[in-house]
Amino acid sequence: MTDDAVSYPALYLKRGEDARLRAGHLWVFSNEVDVKRSPLGEFAPGEACVVVDAHDKPIGVGYVNPNSLIAARLVNRGIDHALDRSLIVHRLKVALGLRERLYAEPYYRLVYGEADGLPGLTLDRYGEVVVGQTTTAGMERMKDDVVAALVKTLKPGAVVWKNDAGVRALEQLPDEVALAYGELPPEVLAREGGLDFRIDPLGGQKTGWFYDQRANRDLLAAYVGGKRVLDMFSYLGGWGLRAAAAGAADVTCVDASAAAVEAIVYNAARNGLAGRVRAERADAFERLKALREARERFDVVILDPPAFVKRKKDFAEGRLAYRRINEMAMQILAKDGILITCSCSYHMPAAALLEGVQQAARHVERSAQALVKLQQAPDHPVHPAIPETDYLKGFLCRILPA
Repeated sequence: MTDDAVSYPALYLKRGEDARLRAGHLWVFSNEVDVKRSPLGEFAPGEACVVVDAHDKPIGVGYVNPNSLIAARLVNRGIDHALDRSLIVHRLKVALGLRERLYAEPYYRLVYGEADGLPGLTLDRYGEVVVGQTTTAGMERMKDDVVAALVKTLKPGAVVWKNDAGVRALEQLPDEVALAYGELPPEVLAREGGLDFRIDPLGGQKTGWFYDQRANRDLLAAYVGGKRVLDMFSYLGGWGLRAAAAGAADVTCVDASAAAVEAIVYNAARNGLAGRVRAERADAFERLKALREARERFDVVILDPPAFVKRKKDFAEGRLAYRRINEMAMQILAKDGILITCSCSYHMPAAALLEGVQQAARHVERSAQALVKLQQAPDHPVHPAIPETDYLKGFLCRILPA
């Protein structure tokens, strides 16, 4: 250790359990900890530590949660830098450098957890407003430092904590939605593709908007001109309004939430698209069934559902749900139609999603061509050593008669 080395308590790994960390992963599971040398019960949730291998060689600095299956997360390799505000400022500047290269305006995911070197932290930027989530005890402890680092780096008008994600329960963290800094403007907007979408940073889904699909929505223009489009699971109308702006003749947005439907109507009017966009409140499966029975036909159907496979044990049931909804979509597609089908389920491999598309096509006597493989936008970078950061997958398909 150098003279400047941090002096956090050591979390010792069992013999051979350092290989995944040295290969680049950041997680330490509870069964990898040598609890004889470093009993997990002696650590407070979120406490900083030095992760040390079985040969007493320090790997890096992280934090511990003795109550979680993921017992520790590595934040910095080596032991020369403390887990403090200055480290967060540095990581924010590095993350900001990428986003400013990618986007001309300050509307993007600013920090994507492990992939940006800040495990347990998500930050979305909406102009002068930043909405964040902490999903680990370690990052929860550092909330004040995160806000201070944001103020130093970005000088935002407001910072909101939207800490109501279900994953927080795995770390025994309570729900919290609060304004942490500044004042919220009367209206908070997400800007994408030249359109403005009013979001609700306090009561909306996740952090208010889904920037992860932006690059995929950018592809719509080649497929929707003059077409009739159905956007299922619309939320605030991201896909549907982008389709209308790209020249679609008629767009129907469907969502189960009354608040989402109201927002779609508002956002369509705000962007001068009300004449070509309708919003309906309905269950997606029931609406698709009704459309099939009414013999309705659409040129483009977009499926961007919530995760059907939230846990590994849900795979069989979720896989069937993806196949079923793709089959129902094909039954209302025009003879030469476009199906955009997505999954945000990490436990649903892209190959399994495409296999479901093929099975659905055969069952309804159609044939499918996968034209484009879809993935999350580059402001959600994938960490090559952490498969868990690669969650969004999808396919833009052409569906033809058999």
